[in-house]
Amino acid sequence: MSGIGPILLFDKSALQGLSLDESVWFDAFFYPNITPLFFVETLADLEKEVAQGKTPEQVVGRLAEKTPTGGHGNVYHLRIAVNEILGQPVEMRRVPIIEGGIPVEAGKGKKGLVFKDAPEREALRRWEDGRFLDVERDFAKAWRTTLSGLDLSTTYQLGKEIITRYRRPRDLAEAKALASELLEKPRSKSTRMALETFPVREEGRRMLVGRWRAAGEPPMAQFAPYAAHVMTVDLLFTIGLGADLISRERPSNKIDMAYLYYLPFCMVFTSSDRLHERTAPLFCGKDQLFVWGPDLKADLAKLDAHYSALPDEVKEKGVMSFAWSPPTEGEFLVSSLWDKLMAPGWRGEERREQKPLPAKAEKALIAQIKGMKSASRLTGKAADFESDEADSIMFERRVPVQRGKWRLLPPGVEKEASAEG
Repeated sequence: MSGIGPILLFDKSALQGLSLDESVWFDAFFYPNITPLFFVETLADLEKEVAQGKTPEQVVGRLAEKTPTGGHGNVYHLRIAVNEILGQPVEMRRVPIIEGGIPVEAGKGKKGLVFKDAPEREALRRWEDGRFLDVERDFAKAWRTTLSGLDLSTTYQLGKEIITRYRRPRDLAEAKALASELLEKPRSKSTRMALETFPVREEGRRMLVGRWRAAGEPPMAQFAPYAAHVMTVDLLFTIGLGADLISRERPSNKIDMAYLYYLPFCMVFTSSDRLHERTAPLFCGKDQLFVWGPDLKADLAKLDAHYSALPDEVKEKGVMSFAWSPPTEGEFLVSSLWDKLMAPGWRGEERREQKPLPAKAEKALIAQIKGMKSASRLTGKAADFESDEADSIMFERRVPVQRGKWRLLPPGVEKEASAEG
């Protein structure tokens, strides 16, 4: 359902804190980047102790119900980093890196991409209904076992050795500066160690180290900027642990840090995790923001109250018809984020009301969408093109008619969907 809002990275803690009604506005005013880690952590709650009166299935189902229907799932960070080191450039321009587009013929001499609903979304819909595959339950058990078995003592000792060799940081900002400094050096021992311990198979590690050496062992930030970002996150954690700036008593801190791998692919990151509050701003660029989860929750509750005051006849039209951008009047955190991160014209008079398309234009658009859905798949050389070369791109989404107390879609869509199906 997501509108064209700031691209938002979120962790599980941010979504857990929201009510179902608040999650409607989370979905409406942001364009989410959903990390693989979020799906893993959500599913792993099947094996987590929950409050009395609830079942793990209910907890996971409720979280799945609040997960945004729009946005995209980002490609796994390790694949991105490995491919970059091996020579494939990575664009870190605050948008998700996605895959899976089907090349199709989008009209005479034109080409398009169709992105089907991802398998993860199908899983979320099952989880909402309390339906879990055996393999998912097995995975949840394995994840919990892995998490309980995490031992940070080796990382702690490595961090102490780095501090002894160089200097002890007084805070995490200094730990980040030291991590960056060590990776910025040509022929850096820290870079070589990071490559030699990269979490891939031994053969893959030899390829990564070999390519870096063949290039003359340059500073990693010049050689592979995204991989350098991932390494800096890991090195900050190691140094922070060794300096007792990050707790060794909470092994899940290592998992939490992994969300920071995806910062280059968002405009704003929100979390209710204290470690994220302390570390994420250190990695945010001047064009990015970190938003504390409870602050965003409070504003979403305020937005919910704002829209609840609308006349019933307006609300009956569906959220997508009257809330395609946040309020232009009143003090709202979400509106201020749009001011900072979106094009300045969004508050303009001409954008305050969403005007329906003329009947002829609407009919043409519907015909184009249907044509894309049934278009012939391109093969061979014709299918070899980048997304920015496509004449049109379509994303298939299944959006619920209702979420919480809010109708999301305009009246009549059920009949239209039934007629098409």
